[in-house]
Amino acid sequence: MPEIAAVDEALEAVVSTLDGGGERRPGQRAMCEAVADAMESGRHLVVAAGTGTGKSLAYLVPLVLSEGPSVVATATKTLQDQLVNKDLPQLAEALGRPVRFAVLKGRSNYLCLQRLEEHLADDQLSLEIADGPKAEIKRLAAWAGHTDTGDRAELDFEPSPAAWDALSVSGRECPGAQRCPSGAACFAEKARHRADAAEVVVVNTHLYCLHLFSDAPLLPEHDTVVIDEAHGLEDIVSDTAGLSLTGGRFDELARRVRAVVAESGAADDLEDAGALLREALAPFRDKPLPAPLPDELQRMAVLARGRVEQALVELRGVPDDAPGDVGPRKLRAMLSAGALAEDLARAVEATPAEVAWVSGTETAPAWRIAPIQLGELLTEYLWEHTTAVLTSATIPMNLGEVLGLHPDDHDAIDVGSPFDYEANGLLYCAKHLPEPRSPDYEPAAHQELAALIEAAGGRTLALFTSYRAMDRAAEVLREQLDFEIYSQRDLPKPELLRRFAAETESCLFATMSFWQGVDVPGESLSLVVIDRLPFPRPDDPLLEARRERYGKEAFRLVDLPRAATRLAQGAGRLIRRGDDRGVVAVLDSRMARAGYRWTLVEALPPFPRTAERDQAEVLLRSIRDGV
Repeated sequence: MPEIAAVDEALEAVVSTLDGGGERRPGQRAMCEAVADAMESGRHLVVAAGTGTGKSLAYLVPLVLSEGPSVVATATKTLQDQLVNKDLPQLAEALGRPVRFAVLKGRSNYLCLQRLEEHLADDQLSLEIADGPKAEIKRLAAWAGHTDTGDRAELDFEPSPAAWDALSVSGRECPGAQRCPSGAACFAEKARHRADAAEVVVVNTHLYCLHLFSDAPLLPEHDTVVIDEAHGLEDIVSDTAGLSLTGGRFDELARRVRAVVAESGAADDLEDAGALLREALAPFRDKPLPAPLPDELQRMAVLARGRVEQALVELRGVPDDAPGDVGPRKLRAMLSAGALAEDLARAVEATPAEVAWVSGTETAPAWRIAPIQLGELLTEYLWEHTTAVLTSATIPMNLGEVLGLHPDDHDAIDVGSPFDYEANGLLYCAKHLPEPRSPDYEPAAHQELAALIEAAGGRTLALFTSYRAMDRAAEVLREQLDFEIYSQRDLPKPELLRRFAAETESCLFATMSFWQGVDVPGESLSLVVIDRLPFPRPDDPLLEARRERYGKEAFRLVDLPRAATRLAQGAGRLIRRGDDRGVVAVLDSRMARAGYRWTLVEALPPFPRTAERDQAEVLLRSIRDGV
């Protein structure tokens, strides 16, 4: 690892290449040095880096200067694109030397040339695909002839799920390059080879967690991993370390079996098993499954596994050297069947350290299993082997504790933000409103929201904790106000954000998916309204199990950190650049009255605070009038 002086010099070099000669940010430099120290000492690091810090360059500089390969894992495609299309090339240019970097995604993100060849050679495979997707497959085939990567992200159109699924494979069903006739030209394998030769490999956090818990490594060996947007790591680990059983998996396996055995009795039985599974799971939807499992689910799992084994017997009866592409289809179907059989076995043998429940919709319920606590799991697979840097603009206050990071093995720092929140913003809490559970709350909150929007002249992003609350507010305020009010239901997210940013006096009403990843700097946004404190659902089965495990500490360790992080994410939509100004308004009086209120306040940027609406209106009018 290079000396701190060399790291500082490299950071200065890259910042100097930015527009206008760049901006020197103390928080960025402090983070950069802390990452270098962590890599040198092998101690894990948790970094809270507020909006505008420039955290990606702060961790990329020491990664690039180090000798060993490193991995950056991030939860959003936007940040991945920024890293590989902007930050890493900029860093290479500033250092005056090549920087080898690569993006690696899960196999289903790459077009499978073997499946494409099979579809083009055998119309029977396309019998269940509608005419629209068939046209898309032809378009994808043309694209496959000139793309270097086969990465879905490079497409200039969005293929339907049916078309893309027909030409892609998951990691659990892919036989690997050595056993696939198209292995030598495989796009996913080429991406892996590029990653093996890279100094920095950029992946999504989901793939990184799959790598941790996979029997065969999915990523090259590395000494350091940076997990950006680490506030979501707990949920991603829970997802990837668990499993999900749905009727759709049986339907998909049936299709794969029929691609090998046209008149397959086993395929019919698989589809029947999928229907029976949906029926058996329906009464338990949104509920934890008891231990031991109910008799009907036990019987269903035994029956379903028998159907999968029957399909495997039928597949084994097909010669490996059958004509055409039957052999590769057979191998993929067997791998898919094997994975389903393994998950069925695990589902009926869930341990006390796991929670089982049913999620999904009425027509597509899912049997889920996830670990209750993650500390021991991550210690075994990550903390003991790789130096980890966890960073985000909104770090949960107890992230290290929840993830099993021992206090003696990691450092935690907050490098702040370069934005002047005290001069440019205001946090307003409507202390006078009734409690959210009161029948008087909703009309009073609508009145409050209308007054704030009038003062702001539109320019409002209103964030709601439920669709019902969003719909009702949009319905009421569209009748009262002359401003354009867009609802999340109106248009796709990119178009909504485009219109909201372009139409200065418009408003956007949205739910949880807009609480993060929304970037609307400038005059189109001067008011962010949050209807209620965003506590997690009390009946979430996984969180219920964690609450039981933590006992009296449950609110502190489960509910309060999640609410504080979500609140900070929502408030973070307001100030996106140095000259932004505005108000964050919380229409939940608990923010001003509850005993835990200071934990929530401390998670937010350091805005001045008020419980007087007229103070918020004065600031909003001054911004509206350009004062």
